[in-house]
Amino acid sequence: MDRFTVTRQIAIDAGHRVMTHGSKCRHLHGHRYTIEAVCAADHLQNRGEQSDMVVDFGFLKEEMMAEIDKPCDHGFLAQIADVELLSMFHPDRDDFLRWLSDLQAVVARDGYCLTTDTRLGTKLYVLDVNPTAEQLSRHWFRRLAPRVSERTGGQAKLLELIVWETPNCRASYSE
Repeated sequence: MDRFTVTRQIAIDAGHRVMTHGSKCRHLHGHRYTIEAVCAADHLQNRGEQSDMVVDFGFLKEEMMAEIDKPCDHGFLAQIADVELLSMFHPDRDDFLRWLSDLQAVVARDGYCLTTDTRLGTKLYVLDVNPTAEQLSRHWFRRLAPRVSERTGGQAKLLELIVWETPNCRASYSE
């Protein structure tokens, strides 16, 4: 079977910690994440502005920016179970348990919650999983895949989402 693939890359800066890590990653730190979206199609588009393409690189970039960059760049990625960490972000004016409960409700419903209702107005992206490169690759894959399909009229699909945590370490997810 013939298949065409295209890859688009973006980069974001974000902080995180891996609460369960047995070594230094349990501490607050940040990364310059590089995210690659690999899209595939059995045939190229045959009409419209994406003619002779799997997906227009500009369309793919728009979706990556909306689903990954906008909510996560220059923010902090946290797991909802990391209550000790989240307590550092909660606004002083609110009751912590109520604030946490509101976050938990959104995360339970959507799998994540983006808020700037934090002590310093910091962008906080709370996940239902540990923010490891592996978990982020799956999370972002599931956010981006429907957008790729929609932007191509169902002709292309997101094949793989790769998250480079450092220049030497990457994780990927595909379905």
